[in-house]
Amino acid sequence: MYFLVKLFLFRFSAESAHRIAVLLSNLLFKVPFLKFFVKKTYTINHPKLVRDVFGLNFQNPVGLAAGFDKNASLYNDFSNFGFGFIEIGTVTPKPQPGNPKPRLFRLIKDSAIINRMGFNNEGAEVAVNNLKKKKAKIIIGGNIGKNKWTENDLASEDYLVCFNALFPFVDYFVVNVSSPNTPNLRALQDKIPLMNLLSSIQNCNNSKEKRKPLLLKISPDLSEDELNDIIDVVLDCRLDGIVATNTTIDRSSLSTQQEKIESIGNGGLSGKPLKKKSTEIISYIHKKTKGKIPIIGVGGIHNPQDAIEKLKAGASLIQLYTGFIYEGPSIVKKINKEIIKHDL
Repeated sequence: MYFLVKLFLFRFSAESAHRIAVLLSNLLFKVPFLKFFVKKTYTINHPKLVRDVFGLNFQNPVGLAAGFDKNASLYNDFSNFGFGFIEIGTVTPKPQPGNPKPRLFRLIKDSAIINRMGFNNEGAEVAVNNLKKKKAKIIIGGNIGKNKWTENDLASEDYLVCFNALFPFVDYFVVNVSSPNTPNLRALQDKIPLMNLLSSIQNCNNSKEKRKPLLLKISPDLSEDELNDIIDVVLDCRLDGIVATNTTIDRSSLSTQQEKIESIGNGGLSGKPLKKKSTEIISYIHKKTKGKIPIIGVGGIHNPQDAIEKLKAGASLIQLYTGFIYEGPSIVKKINKEIIKHDL
């Protein structure tokens, strides 16, 4: 069934296909009994799938990564596809259009996507209004960032605006400083700026009546020294976990013609080519910290074996994005079946 849907959607540009998919989802889930049918088709409940991670109880370890539901407008419908959690965002304080189009490209030969969306979203206020409409019993993560025009030395103010706005409505937070599509954003991964940023957010978090899990999303393009610095900061700031990883700027080992890659230009690469790099980083963090830092593994998961590999490398939870687009919603159920089979 999804093969036909994919065949139809891939006739359009990547961003247009996303909009059409969202529209179809909104229409289809208004059909009586469809929600029940979809949920029954794609959802598995099993004791071996349950995870207790950073104080939250996940019904299964397979989540939808940030970037798909930027404005928290899809999570109620998409919860029916069997996900254990959904991460909304990246949300910025003020609405912003993102980078000029075209900015989303498929590399079909590589089962990959290049995007330079640039945190396009409708802002924190819209996200909050959508989160107030929550009906689904599913864990929601809030991925937060800064507006494009905000200088890095003022970045903490933007992150705190989003943190405080979303705090009553999400179950955990992810600080995104690793997107390659906002100018100078990745400079916030340097040790001192990162320490200052995370300390300010964590201090605010700890001042709440009941704090919420706070995680950091990191780049796959870090050197070993940079990764070590980030681990030190995460431990010093007592963060609850790491999301590994965001998209990569690396273009090596692609099957797509070089001419096409060059014509696309800048952007973050996701999908199968990211699998090895993200898994290596997961494994490094897990071994370096002796498993002290919970990891959400994301990057290049296109089949159950890819998911099992991430979990065995040290991930406590995993997330899908590009794999969900290429393989369809059935991938969630397939992964969960394989996790039960391997008793992971």
